[in-house]
Amino acid sequence: MSTVTLIGTRLAEPDTEFVYHGEADACAGCPYRSQCLNLSPGTRYRITDVRENAQTLECAMHDGGVRAVEVEPVSVRANIPSKGAFAGSKASLQGPCPYVECPSHEYCEPDGISFDEEYRIAEIVGDPPHDVCHLDRSLELVELETDADGRN
Repeated sequence: MSTVTLIGTRLAEPDTEFVYHGEADACAGCPYRSQCLNLSPGTRYRITDVRENAQTLECAMHDGGVRAVEVEPVSVRANIPSKGAFAGSKASLQGPCPYVECPSHEYCEPDGISFDEEYRIAEIVGDPPHDVCHLDRSLELVELETDADGRN
């Protein structure tokens, strides 16, 4: 289900993905707050449509202003503990990983996922891209639902 929101004109392109982080200090007193701050903080979204006839509105956060777009929450690819991992079950991330050069690091600490929450597994992708986990974790690469229905 699409949601109409406002986003910076430089980002307003179909298929652009972003993680909504919530209200910024500069949003205080903005007349467009209700149209702009209508997403779930910490959730990853994809722009599905840019409203072509909508005007560009001034914004204290975006120097080029903001435009109306339609967005949908998207799943996030992540490494989770392999024990008990199957589509439809709930899982959480194993925890932070200091090995930023590892090919799996972006999946062990993905944007749009919190370490302290559980998410529903939408799909099992398979083995993680690393050959060896330096923390000796047994991991499975999955797609996690990030919308409100996929969280615990």
